Amino acid sequence: MCRLFRVLHCSLAQIVLTVFLTASCLAQGADPELGQGLRLLDDGRTLLDNAVLSQARDHFTRLTQQHSDNAVYFLELARVDAYRCEAYSVHGDKKNAERALDAAIENVQQSLKGNEKSAYAHSLLADLYGRKISFGIGMFAGPKFGPKVQAENKRALELDGSNARVFASLGRQYLNAPKMFGGDVDKATESFRKSTQLDPQSDETFVWLAMALRKKGDAAGAEQALQEALRLNPRSALAKQTAGKK
Repeated sequence: MCRLFRVLHCSLAQIVLTVFLTASCLAQGADPELGQGLRLLDDGRTLLDNAVLSQARDHFTRLTQQHSDNAVYFLELARVDAYRCEAYSVHGDKKNAERALDAAIENVQQSLKGNEKSAYAHSLLADLYGRKISFGIGMFAGPKFGPKVQAENKRALELDGSNARVFASLGRQYLNAPKMFGGDVDKATESFRKSTQLDPQSDETFVWLAMALRKKGDAAGAEQALQEALRLNPRSALAKQTAGKK
């Protein structure tokens, strides 16, 4: 019975992934401009390369200017800015990292004006508010943005309780929050595992799972998650950096 359950579970995950990939390919085929931008975005986020991310930003900025009512274009522009924030942070450029973060928040909020029922957009906004806390000064950033993180993730779960991106964001909320404000490494690990089950192709989420497992003291599990991330995306800068922090 347990073996049958595991087989059914794996089959379901494969079906979900196939449907997602098919829908993504159809969307990109129907909108070649979106497809071009997503390829730039994927390359930029993999390498955390600001030159490529700047190209992606120029691309989606042009699309949002031409289609000011398109929530998807603003969402993708917000994602580009979120990765630009990380790329600047890696190189110690906090000033430009914060500027990119503020731009990301502004763009995802604009996306939500066009489509408030996007679970993806709400979970991204939760992540961005969480990043604001990491850039905050003293004890004031947490009380200001912590409740916003929780509210956005709660809304995302209400809209789509089977979205891998939503569970990944929830995992980061549990992982990064202090224990007195709801931080829980066990819940973080559980959320990341759920996310990888729903989307077994997300190399980034496997890296976050590794971070949570390290925090739990499970070095073997963390290494296994990192190796899976690198198998999925051998060029991943995030996976390589995390692996180097042993």
